[in-house]
Amino acid sequence: MTTLNYISTGADPALDDAFEQALARARAGLQTPLGHLIGGEARSDGPLFERADPCDPSRIVSRAHAADADTVAAAVRAARAAQPAWAALPYSERTAALRRLAALIGERRVELAGVVAAETGKIRLEAVPEVQEGVDLIETYCSELERHDGYRTPLGKLNPAEDNSSVMRPYGVFAVICPFNFPFALAVGMSSGALVCGNTVVMKPAEETPWSTGQIAELAVEAGLPQGVFNLVQGDDATGRALVAAGVDGVAFTGSADAGHAIAEELHAQRPYRPLVAEMGGKNPAIVTTHADLDRAAEGIVRSAYGLSGQKCSSCSRVVVDASVHDELVEKIAAGAARLVLGDPADPATNLGPVVGPDATARFDAAVADAERDGTIVAGGTRDGNFVQPTLVTGLPHGHRLTRDELFLPFLTVTAVDSFAAAMDEANAVEYGLTAGIFSEDPAERETFLERIEAGVVYVNRREGATTGAWPGIQTFPGWKSSGLSGKGGLGPHYLTQFMREQSRTVMTA
Repeated sequence: MTTLNYISTGADPALDDAFEQALARARAGLQTPLGHLIGGEARSDGPLFERADPCDPSRIVSRAHAADADTVAAAVRAARAAQPAWAALPYSERTAALRRLAALIGERRVELAGVVAAETGKIRLEAVPEVQEGVDLIETYCSELERHDGYRTPLGKLNPAEDNSSVMRPYGVFAVICPFNFPFALAVGMSSGALVCGNTVVMKPAEETPWSTGQIAELAVEAGLPQGVFNLVQGDDATGRALVAAGVDGVAFTGSADAGHAIAEELHAQRPYRPLVAEMGGKNPAIVTTHADLDRAAEGIVRSAYGLSGQKCSSCSRVVVDASVHDELVEKIAAGAARLVLGDPADPATNLGPVVGPDATARFDAAVADAERDGTIVAGGTRDGNFVQPTLVTGLPHGHRLTRDELFLPFLTVTAVDSFAAAMDEANAVEYGLTAGIFSEDPAERETFLERIEAGVVYVNRREGATTGAWPGIQTFPGWKSSGLSGKGGLGPHYLTQFMREQSRTVMTA
């Protein structure tokens, strides 16, 4: 079957058929409520909660037990007990264990993607690549550890009888708190980054996607990871707060800036300060200048703004365009949005599925009300349940909240400016700095953009996605400003060092 990534535009009949069958099986319902994995043992402590299919809220896709503080504490104890032996393994044994996990994911990628689609509403060209990304993330991180010889670096000598080296050592136990929008890939990425460095993990799936992320625990057991190295607790925000407060040595988190900063405050409330590896959303601009290919720009913007119904941290949520080409660009974007098919992921013709649920639809309704009052809705602006039409808004006052706040919706604003300098100022005038793109055939404008844009992931003239589509080992994913904390991102060469601390070793040889 075809191997897909985030710039793919089609599958093949065999993959389509397999995906549709997998989605149907997932929608048939998980009979046994999901529990926790603690020290290699399955547990089912805590009250049940349910996840409804966002395509049909009357259909329950999964049920899970919510862990309380005692269950969370037990998982952290199990992880702590297992950590010294896991860290003591040669890194070749850790990478071998994780590659066994990657192989299992690869063998079952379509079946796993069916569950992801059932819980999130993702179409096949989003769900199948997400699972494949998990495979590539593991391989990327294993290869990086090997390339750096386990992050052991020989140093110089002051005395011929001494041996000096810099060694990166794991912190201990990492909490991994996962998002709903990429419940498989980002969970695999954060956990494998921590694990390959010698940490152990306690993972908490998003409450919207307990099954999608929970599948990883089953695969970890099957891959032969030692008991206690990988643990999982199900639950809601209360479970996540209990995990952060449970004495872990660090946290890996993907989610909102508000939640990320709350975790940072908890981790820094007492000494020693503990690391937070975080990616925290964006309000990502695409700049379109007078020197742009407008067809290329419109296609890249539509793909980035409306893919996964705008529920990507990297989604293009605002366009900043020179006023002289504003009307023509808006017309092309509106035409592209009109061609998108909103519907059930089971239908291969569907381009957009539903948004995640009631919180998202409430944000959409509020955004539409503001747009109707303060601007012009050029396309969309309506919904049917969780199915939200791709929406395009122009004419908002400078600095309007719809051009500043992360909405996590298929909702795109267009702001006209009178110069390239003004476009750069507007692009940077938000608290976030995750992704950004430019469309220009002028080399000087492109170079200025690359030098001045305040974002960690940038794209120039990218038809496949103005601000989206990063892939392990191909792009990295650092967040600047309120989109991240360290300036280092996943998918690339600097990610792993965040899960370790340096130790300088001097050993006298005589």
